[in-house]
Amino acid sequence: MTQTSFPRFKTRPVKVGNVIIGGDNPVVVQTMCTEHTENVPAVVKQIIELHKAGAELVRVTVPSLKDAEHVAKIKKLLKIKYQDVPLVADVHHFGSDIAIKTAKVMDKIRINPGLFVFKKPSGKLEYSKSEVEAELAEIEKALLPVLETCKKHDTAMRVGVNHGSLSERLKVMYGDTPEGMVESAMEYLKICERNNFQELVISLKASKVRVMIEANRLMVKRMEEEGMNYPLHLGVTEAGAGQMGRVKGVVGIGTLLAEGIGDTIRVSLSEDPINELSVCYDLLQSLGLRRTKLELIGCPTCGRTRFDLPPMLEKVEKEFGHLSNLSIAVMGCIVNGPGEMADSDYGIMGQGEKTVAIFRGQTLIKPHVPQTQALTVLKELIQADGRWIKK
Repeated sequence: MTQTSFPRFKTRPVKVGNVIIGGDNPVVVQTMCTEHTENVPAVVKQIIELHKAGAELVRVTVPSLKDAEHVAKIKKLLKIKYQDVPLVADVHHFGSDIAIKTAKVMDKIRINPGLFVFKKPSGKLEYSKSEVEAELAEIEKALLPVLETCKKHDTAMRVGVNHGSLSERLKVMYGDTPEGMVESAMEYLKICERNNFQELVISLKASKVRVMIEANRLMVKRMEEEGMNYPLHLGVTEAGAGQMGRVKGVVGIGTLLAEGIGDTIRVSLSEDPINELSVCYDLLQSLGLRRTKLELIGCPTCGRTRFDLPPMLEKVEKEFGHLSNLSIAVMGCIVNGPGEMADSDYGIMGQGEKTVAIFRGQTLIKPHVPQTQALTVLKELIQADGRWIKK
């Protein structure tokens, strides 16, 4: 269930398989396969694992025309072995031919404007109006058959701009800037609209968090000026691994979501992609945008705390973690406890070295409960209230 507290930039809904991105729909969580596309069984196995772990959309790289044949086999085998999962074909070089072939079988294709019509660096220092027009005409010529295929097969398309792969022309005209990224997307969006294709999602990704944030803010501003409202895919690309990778992704994506920007997200990590999914859902839940598990509120503790709180917090999470319908607070003492857990459904508050008090909201239900019995008493209270769910 969506619990949004941020006014979102109102975008048009775009259907990708059985998932809808944008509109009033929940923010969609996605990730990307790391198995080699030619290894069809391994890719199918990974997609199944990712989908079961919460990936609502999975992207598969298609670096060659041969791989375009592989994704057709992946889609078919996936239905036989599991079920139909919304899949995105990631298209880079040789854009038009691969995009046309994959658009016939996949739910969505992703093209990179900086590489779709690839041009070798020429060393030019400026572009005339006629040269710009000629290049745009070349892009439209290559893109038009892709759009026609997408229309015919109800396939969506992501215009995925990367800060690190802007075309030489745009870098000359705008520099290596967020403005250049936005202009790269706008060129393709205008071509799509001119050819009556609007099943579009946009992404503007960078490895620098500030660039990614600025580019997406500017993209929303430009769309509003142009009367556009396409859904936005958020992510900090090449964020790395471990804590820093997670922090970079969460800061970039979370900042924009808190401003009402973003309809689908990926926290990109240099790890097994299954690790990305829990970060995505925790991020969305922390902002009140989705609720997928217990909302656990824990006091950081201080010198006033007279019971060992961290182990209690861990036990609560283990015992009650499946109750996605509830929020439970574990607080250290009477000073801040009642006020800080005011929004929680239930609470455990330390009273001494060996006892705690059990609360329903701010109402004290049972004081001086031995710590060893705290979980049992809390469970009985939740059951009595009719809010317990079996694991």
